[in-house]
Amino acid sequence: MPDDVDLPGEGSEDNDGTRQGSPVTRPPAAEDGSPSTGNPFGTAPAGSPGDAPTDTGDDQNWLLPAPAPAPTPASPHRPHSMAAPNRDSDLRRTFPAFPPRTSEDARFAATWWGNAWVSALEEGALDAKRLARGRSYAEQGHVDAITVTPGLVLAYVQGSRPRPYRVQVRLRTLDDADWDRFLDLAADRTGHIAALLDKEMPQALAECGVPLLPGPGDLEPQCSCPDRGHPCKHAAALCYQTARLLDADPFVLLLLRGRGERELLDALSRLSAARAARAAQEQEPAPLPGVRASEALAPRRLPPLPAPLPAPAHPEQPPAYPASPGGPDPFALDQLATDAAARAHALLGTARDPVGELTLWQDAVRLAAARPGSGLTAGTRALYASLAAATDRTPADLARAVAAWRQGGIEGLAVLEEPWDPPAGRFDRARPLLLAADLPAFRPWHNHLTHPRGHIQLRLGRDGLWYAYESEPGHDDWWPRGTPDLDPVGALTGLGTPTAL
Repeated sequence: MPDDVDLPGEGSEDNDGTRQGSPVTRPPAAEDGSPSTGNPFGTAPAGSPGDAPTDTGDDQNWLLPAPAPAPTPASPHRPHSMAAPNRDSDLRRTFPAFPPRTSEDARFAATWWGNAWVSALEEGALDAKRLARGRSYAEQGHVDAITVTPGLVLAYVQGSRPRPYRVQVRLRTLDDADWDRFLDLAADRTGHIAALLDKEMPQALAECGVPLLPGPGDLEPQCSCPDRGHPCKHAAALCYQTARLLDADPFVLLLLRGRGERELLDALSRLSAARAARAAQEQEPAPLPGVRASEALAPRRLPPLPAPLPAPAHPEQPPAYPASPGGPDPFALDQLATDAAARAHALLGTARDPVGELTLWQDAVRLAAARPGSGLTAGTRALYASLAAATDRTPADLARAVAAWRQGGIEGLAVLEEPWDPPAGRFDRARPLLLAADLPAFRPWHNHLTHPRGHIQLRLGRDGLWYAYESEPGHDDWWPRGTPDLDPVGALTGLGTPTAL
């Protein structure tokens, strides 16, 4: 009977008596992915000294003479490993073998998409004992270098025999229609592309209706061992190690589904550029009708200016603007008219226009912040896109500046964009106040005080107020939060309790 076949009730030990976890050497493989000849792991061949004799059940077996030791070849044949980086391309990637796993975490993978792969393996397995032995093989480093191509994962796995087994796991590739849907969704939000480049898989992208992650029964393992289990322990070990590959680089999953990283990024770049060009073309204003120079330069007598009217008690409401196909947004026109009326009324009453003292960028932020609501409606996206283009900024820059303006007006925008060195006094007294409120020691930099975990920050404005900011831990992506306060502890109100902070 083959020594690497699982029998009922033998889920914790190989049939030749070798316990799981017995030391093995890293399994090399032929460069073309086929089983190598000779002894690829450098262990003693079958029948060499050190092999335990097979118990045949014969009581007189001990009387037989010991077999003569096999001669040691002068130069043993060692085939090439499957790890052949010189053969890699966008559609073929080879990864070196993982070292033995030292973590005792019950979850084999570290990311949600890696654990989804493990769930597909475990829910589709027919024998829990084979699965447990395969996981033990993976944890002990029995899986050699792994090669990934569209629809296929290939590696050699060391079993109980000296010669490793050739294992492959197949997964259906996506068709062109599925890839079109995936690319449309990925290009629709720049955050998806940025997350992929940061080696993260957004959950919304993986659940977009395109079957990126496998389900139970989608993994099709094959192994050169005589075990016909589904999967055998060698295939299970390869599947577990593949989950670690997905943890490190989600592009491995996309390659398995049929497309390489370079091809996907090129397609996303072309799609994003085409959408941006189409949006710019749709937003381009129609050319204004011209005036003949002879008419513009013809001499004419202008009537005297009428006497100025008294200023009204308050600015009037603008008229209602009907919507028309291809015309400007009625809501945007109403907003601009209301803003112009308020500025004109202030100028008539005070002879001063504070808005006129703003820079182009500050006025763009003021207009965007005056738009009611905060949802990303079509009108809001169009307004943000036009204002950002007019000021050579991005919509993301404008959204962050709008949050700062709504937090503290022009002073809040200055706190966002202009670090400065405050004099001794209020800034120096802030850290003891935070420590007295059971908060850790914040790190100072210019007018910033940053939480040690890097997720909360306080900024002192030139107006003497403290402004709270939040970011994802480990990312320098700060957004204004809460209401400014003279007290640094009061500025953190609403962000959480001292214990949570």
